Amino acid sequence: MMYGIDNQTGQALSGIDHLKQSITDILTTRIGTRVMRRDYGSRLPELIDEPLNGALRLELIAATAEALARWEPRFKLTKATPSRAEPGKITIYLEGIYLPDGNPIIMDGITL
Repeated sequence: MMYGIDNQTGQALSGIDHLKQSITDILTTRIGTRVMRRDYGSRLPELIDEPLNGALRLELIAATAEALARWEPRFKLTKATPSRAEPGKITIYLEGIYLPDGNPIIMDGITL
């Protein structure tokens, strides 16, 4: 099991709560912005200002799948559904498997 620190409270974090924080960090970090790990993150931040149409939905799903497959070994993505939260923001709904215990999990409301 991985342990970490809650980025809001500074308290210890583990299990699915740590996974959710990690996934949010991966998806909201623009590639090239981490000094010691330039390839960390996802392409989602560069896509959020585009008009939300069928082509962009596919691109958002692909960018989500690529980033999670590369950076989050504890999670197997089974479904990603993007929607427009408000102008300039996109919300991603995720379904997948938490691999350490094999249980399905849902993450609703990762907003970029």
